Amino acid sequence: MKTAALVLFAGRLAYGFAGLRDLKARAAVLEGRGTNELIGDLATLRDDQLTPTGRSIKSLLTGGGIPEELIDHYIFTPAIDSPQCKADTCCIWKHIADDMKSMMVGSAGRCNDLARQCVRLGFHDAGSWSKSTGRGGGADGSMVLTNECFDRPINRGLETACTQLAVWHDKYKQYGVSMADLIQFAANVATVTCPLGPRVRTYVGRKDNPTPSPDGLIPDPFQSADQLISLFLDKTISPDELVALVGAHTTAQQRFVDPARAGDPLDSTPGVWDVRFYGQVRSSFTPRRVFKFPSDVSLSRHPDTRGTWNLFSGLITGQIPWNLVRNNRLGPPRPFWFKG
Repeated sequence: MKTAALVLFAGRLAYGFAGLRDLKARAAVLEGRGTNELIGDLATLRDDQLTPTGRSIKSLLTGGGIPEELIDHYIFTPAIDSPQCKADTCCIWKHIADDMKSMMVGSAGRCNDLARQCVRLGFHDAGSWSKSTGRGGGADGSMVLTNECFDRPINRGLETACTQLAVWHDKYKQYGVSMADLIQFAANVATVTCPLGPRVRTYVGRKDNPTPSPDGLIPDPFQSADQLISLFLDKTISPDELVALVGAHTTAQQRFVDPARAGDPLDSTPGVWDVRFYGQVRSSFTPRRVFKFPSDVSLSRHPDTRGTWNLFSGLITGQIPWNLVRNNRLGPPRPFWFKG
């Protein structure tokens, strides 16, 4: 497996850390335990039958390539309606990214509530897919287009993000931007607005679906580790990858699991994309306001996930392998790339 680039901050820490080689070796072992399972055209077509984008995605899903983009930046962005912007496929997305970022960063320079909701929204739109349900669901925009945000109790707390995505879609659909792409793009922009958040490659080209996605495929915070492991294996995500995925709770705040504690974070630094979440779920001395989902506690103790959870728990010794595994094996997870 080819190891992903570290986020810049973690990279600076890493080269001064004596145990880096051991941590990278342990992360490589976790990478090797991923499913590498392909779906759709990636599983049925030969490489020479895939588009360049399809080949790139396939490479990332099977451990090749680098999922982060740390080099390419716009020095100057052409005006949105200029011939130069129209000739550049990525130009419109730079304008959208700047628009989104301006609304996702709080006064302290950290990701805010809208950013947190957009990260969760990206998963909820993509996560409504599984192998056992066949075609339908996945990252298809149905969360907003079919009102799933408001109609399904599992999506409570996403109303602000869904309303804002509808506003952005009305603004940018004239440029050929789909709701499906916009939701996943917002999740990636939201992630990078958080300090330590990785700048993950974003792929576009998803088609919108005006039909509601299959219900019952989004995890809830009361499920056991066994239930979650089974649910995510059906999405081609292994137990180790599941542990890396739930690390996104590092920026989360709960509002409906315990309404009396609405607004409480799932770790003590909800504006930073760090690994405090893992250690604080396990700890008996967690700060008073930190809220623990029963599902997270169950995963931290299960024999199939406990070792990986412990690996990610150190502030430095955990941040490095988490970056490597999450970005290279998931970043973003498989369902985020596909419409079933």
